[in-house]
Amino acid sequence: MDSSLYVFVEDLRGEGAAAVVDRAVGEYGVRGVTVGAAYHRTRDVTPHGARRVTPRRDGAHFPIPDGLFTGRLRPPVQPGAEGRPLDDARRETARRGAALHGWAVFLRNETLGEAHPDLTPEDCFGDRGAPADLCPANPPVREYAVDLARAVARQGVDTVAAEALHFGEFGAEACAVPLGPMDAFLFGLCFCEWCLRQAEDFGVDAAAARQECRRVVGAVLDGGPPAEGAVTRAALTAYAGPEVVAYARARTETVTSLVSEVTAAVRAEGARLVYLDPAGAAKGSADGAPTGPYAAHEAWRFGVDVVALGDIVPSYGVRAYARDPSRVGGDVSAYRRSLGAGTELRVVLRPGAPDTDSAEHLGAKVAAARAAGADAVDFYHYGLVPYAVLERIPEALVRQ
Repeated sequence: MDSSLYVFVEDLRGEGAAAVVDRAVGEYGVRGVTVGAAYHRTRDVTPHGARRVTPRRDGAHFPIPDGLFTGRLRPPVQPGAEGRPLDDARRETARRGAALHGWAVFLRNETLGEAHPDLTPEDCFGDRGAPADLCPANPPVREYAVDLARAVARQGVDTVAAEALHFGEFGAEACAVPLGPMDAFLFGLCFCEWCLRQAEDFGVDAAAARQECRRVVGAVLDGGPPAEGAVTRAALTAYAGPEVVAYARARTETVTSLVSEVTAAVRAEGARLVYLDPAGAAKGSADGAPTGPYAAHEAWRFGVDVVALGDIVPSYGVRAYARDPSRVGGDVSAYRRSLGAGTELRVVLRPGAPDTDSAEHLGAKVAAARAAGADAVDFYHYGLVPYAVLERIPEALVRQ
């Protein structure tokens, strides 16, 4: 069974690429490393890093290749990129006979969003309050995504693992209004001119959908009761009307066509795309206790059509962030059925808190993923957990 370990460039720089790869492949027994080639702004606790708290910036960890990013958007370049840390990773994985996967965050870039607010999502009230997200329907954003895919592929990686290549969700630094899940979903829909055009091309009355979202969300913001229950198409139809649901459905074509372009670009550079589905992380990231429908059945909320992407991408990555091995198996099985047998299915597991307590626990989840149809299991994340947690990986893999 194939496997890899997610690694930050800061890990390679702080401990040395040879030491990290030797530990990942030699001690933990994985068959590759997945290195963050282009990441987003964050601040992480890093137990064994050069710093115990590591701030990260938006942008690429490599010099920008010539001939790319000639449009409006150009990724910021991370400090130290001139040292070409991915070259070190490529050399060390080749020495070990291991795979090198280039992990890139595509449409989450606060630096670019703040500089180009017109390329960020526009909510039903006409406001643009999510500078970290770029709208996948916007032509300059789509051009940027294709160029970023090409740029990462040119770093000599075997695959490009694409994160945040979809629509985002509603988020706010502070919200004292008790929005229900459906209210938050409606508040997170983008109504920029390009999303409106896409919906109208599919016969949707986009103006009516926008007006209905304004009415529903506005009533809650004015003090009305929030909607109860999970976000399903049937519940949304009853709550906000069929045009809103049709509008949400049209977003899947935006994502599907963009992923198709990115897949082709990566293939042209001699690499393979791994599409990272967002739903599993959204459901279980906080506490490892996802409830309700399996993640595969909720990917549509991000504009992701799992069945359609299964016909496009060579490899599909899902985050099975759950404590319960049976939930892991159920989630993986649902994705396997939706994707079909021809698409590689990679399952991402967290070896530590809040999902996993021991090597036996991790092994049970690896076994559940494999039995449900996973082709590979990846572990998240080298730099974010203590060495003692990472030492659970080899025992979990040996049990298979």
